Amino acid sequence: MKRRIRKPRKTPAVSTASLPDIIFILLFFFMVVAVIKNQDLLVEVQLPVASELEEIKRSETVNHIYIGYPKISSTKSKLSGPKIQLNDAFAEVDEIGQFVRANPDNALTMLKVDEAATMGLITEVKTALRKANRLKLNYAALQGMKN
Repeated sequence: MKRRIRKPRKTPAVSTASLPDIIFILLFFFMVVAVIKNQDLLVEVQLPVASELEEIKRSETVNHIYIGYPKISSTKSKLSGPKIQLNDAFAEVDEIGQFVRANPDNALTMLKVDEAATMGLITEVKTALRKANRLKLNYAALQGMKN
């Protein structure tokens, strides 16, 4: 009698047919779960026009401070003067130090100031930032025509 010699069985290849499905399910899950924070502006900010602008290309934390007139459509809001907005609420100058200290020390501070805002309020904000030892300061502006 002849004996049959068995060949060793090879392990079957792993099927990758369902891999794209799994990747798309994970992608969809993270797209649904991710939260994108949109800040509601409570002030109107008409940015001034500048001829020399430089775009911030570093990906570091940026504190946005908005200064402008409230969006209430009454003339009373224009008479009350410009307001400061930190996050989603109005704030006073003495609250700025606490606001910027809540973020890392290397955070930039971006001032988005209405072109009709008073320089006195801007100076007070800059003084509060200096007291909080936040010296990296940028102003937002629109690109204008070169003369």
